[in-house]
Amino acid sequence: MRIVFAGTPEAAVPTLEGLAASGHEIVAVVTREDAPRGRKRVLTPSPVAQRAAELGLPIVKANRLDAEVTAGLLAREPELGVVVAYGGLVREPLLSGPTHGWINLHFSELPKWRGAAPVQRAVLAGDTTSGIAVFQLEAGLDTGPTFVNRAVEIGTEESSGELLERLATEGVADVLTVVDAIASGTAIATDQRGEPTYAPKLTGADGEIDWNASAEAVSARIRGATPEPGATTRLGGERFKIHRIAHPSSDTALEAGLVALVDGRVLVGTATTALELVRVQPAGKNAMDAAAWWRGRHGAEVRFA
Repeated sequence: MRIVFAGTPEAAVPTLEGLAASGHEIVAVVTREDAPRGRKRVLTPSPVAQRAAELGLPIVKANRLDAEVTAGLLAREPELGVVVAYGGLVREPLLSGPTHGWINLHFSELPKWRGAAPVQRAVLAGDTTSGIAVFQLEAGLDTGPTFVNRAVEIGTEESSGELLERLATEGVADVLTVVDAIASGTAIATDQRGEPTYAPKLTGADGEIDWNASAEAVSARIRGATPEPGATTRLGGERFKIHRIAHPSSDTALEAGLVALVDGRVLVGTATTALELVRVQPAGKNAMDAAAWWRGRHGAEVRFA
């Protein structure tokens, strides 16, 4: 089939690569416009734009699928649209323009966690499973019938970034199976069932750690906010980031927010059992191993606020 692909971040790249290697033709890759990145705010193409250029695919950069962009895409006579985290809405007449409409790869088991941040919200909520769904795109927010809708287990110490990377890779086979089924006329979609929940984008407040919560809740907060917007606490009035924690093999109790060296491990207290600090980032410094940071404190008491 003739396919229009729409996606922007790194999580969309594996599906783009899978489609490019399939027997289908990608007639256009739609991605958001170059954006300023890094400390110097250099205009940089999206990960999808960069990979599409390497693959020699036609690229359309647009933050909005307006009338001009829509006309240009429909002129290419696509038979199917495939979207993975594009970052913009597909509206009529583009929505129904391709012969078979659009399908979307979404990283949750729908109707749970509809919206922009399903992986982060699942980890933040302490869910034990996330999911992969491939569904028919409709005007509603992730409401369409699903061709694939399956649960995927979340690792006990897996961050949202790590989980997203894994789901983005695992989901490629699901997308290709659905695309082939649509091409052969054998695809079957099933209406979503159950009570929907929603996954708005995270803000900085979602990464603020409350050490008076349980170890499980603190772990979920840190892992859910990593890498973005980042899990943060305060030390000496300055912002302090926690990049990775682990659950010690034995239960150790410390005062909430108190950091101590126990059996060679840097632990921090919560309302229940302590967690191990693995990788941290003090204000104004690069991320480092927690052990190296602790040695640099030279025995000074550490208590997060």
